[in-house]
Amino acid sequence: MISELAGKLTTQKIDVQKLRNEFFHPSTPPVPVKFGTSGHRGELGAGFCALHAKAIAQAVARLHQEEHILGPILVGGDTRLLSRETANLCAEVLAGNGLTVILPELPVPTPVFSFEILSGRACACLNGTASHNPPQDMGLKYNPSNGGPAGAELTQKIAQYANEFMAHPEHIKTLPLDQARAQHLVHGADVITPYVEALGKLIDFKKIAAAPLKFAVHPLGGASLAFYRAIQEKYQLKNLDIVSQEQDPTFYFIPIDHDGKIRMDPSSKYPMSPLIQYVKKGQYQFAGASDPDADRFGCATAAGGLISPNHALCVMADYLVRRQKIQGATVLGRTLGTTALLDRIAAAYGLGLDEVNVGFKYFVDGLLQHKYVLAGEESAGMSVSGWTTEKDGIFAVCLLMEITAAEGDIAALYNKLTTQHGTPYYTRVDVPTDEATKARVKSFKAADFAGLTQVAGEQVTGVRDTDGIKIYLEKSWILVRPSGTENILKIYAETFVSEEHLQTLIEEAQKLLK
Repeated sequence: MISELAGKLTTQKIDVQKLRNEFFHPSTPPVPVKFGTSGHRGELGAGFCALHAKAIAQAVARLHQEEHILGPILVGGDTRLLSRETANLCAEVLAGNGLTVILPELPVPTPVFSFEILSGRACACLNGTASHNPPQDMGLKYNPSNGGPAGAELTQKIAQYANEFMAHPEHIKTLPLDQARAQHLVHGADVITPYVEALGKLIDFKKIAAAPLKFAVHPLGGASLAFYRAIQEKYQLKNLDIVSQEQDPTFYFIPIDHDGKIRMDPSSKYPMSPLIQYVKKGQYQFAGASDPDADRFGCATAAGGLISPNHALCVMADYLVRRQKIQGATVLGRTLGTTALLDRIAAAYGLGLDEVNVGFKYFVDGLLQHKYVLAGEESAGMSVSGWTTEKDGIFAVCLLMEITAAEGDIAALYNKLTTQHGTPYYTRVDVPTDEATKARVKSFKAADFAGLTQVAGEQVTGVRDTDGIKIYLEKSWILVRPSGTENILKIYAETFVSEEHLQTLIEEAQKLLK
């Protein structure tokens, strides 16, 4: 049910002092460390507290010592409540173990952590963020030497070690920051200039600056603000406005999402409603946004309003291929739940298509091998070979501005692609469930569907069981995945037949689960 408050500003104050107290002194026992697709996350207090941060940092220190991993570790976070305190605690623990730490003064976007690792200035990172989750949440994730999200084997080991230290906090070593700095174990760094300069080698900022258009960007209160300012200044983008420079860890200025919560999600029409209004009124022809840690993108245009991430990914992929922006790469990559229109675009250009499990970590090797013209996921994450091995919302917004400057409205460009390749109808439905049903769905194998020959009047052409169950049809597909953090089943469906057929697919998917 959609909240009646959706799209409005919150009238409820977040008790910052209470959350700070919960972070340092949880009122209930802290939950064990558990890494999901992108780190350990939870509500401040028992879900994520100072002990979690210190235990994870001590686990990383132990891992680096055991594996003889050398080099400084970049530590930081976004603009969330207690991100800075989390980073400081991690730095004190790493320094307490004799490891060198880079601790920038300003908030650091997730893609910049990856960029710094790939540049060789850091060997790994600890990043304090909970992405676009509500302000009461916090998290911490680790990126190894490949710059991308850590794989399951690595995160399992970190979680195991961290939980041992949670049980025996007396084994956690710390060194106060002032002493760590005096001993040259902790130092700052300029992480803005290298990233912004390198970005200019991939993005045609001259084309953006020369366009007779008005562009807007909204950092959604996040870590990208200083980077958009630097981009605006360095490349003299007088036609670009940063329409909000507000930074407050309660994120009170973000319109409430569909469920009544503040969620800084750049692909939701409710948090993005101010930008949608800007383009509707003609104040700007393009408005882009990235979430607090800047690993996701969103945009709205004069012709299309809020642009679906799937639509934007298709336009970006087509543009990158036609303009030969990523030399040497020969494959488009997408996750299981991302539009199959990318498959048709890849086939039209004679490119390969990689379909990977949900999670950007599955693109890392291919990005490093310079395989992907674009790697994207329907939840508004993307990158390209030769750039970061993390999702980069800043890069995506800048690329979409370049495309708009060069070729016109993103919505119109997407319509050209559907005229050429067919129109996909796409949706995702979250179905409430219980742990038993989630476990049953997770245990499904392709062989369990061996007798299934038709769904919604279409022939079954394949079944995949690597991440939930995906059933491929002649012109459609359905995917059912249990959530890793909530008691819901995520049902994705896409068809090139009709909107009515899409609804039939969802109904058929729900029947298959019974």
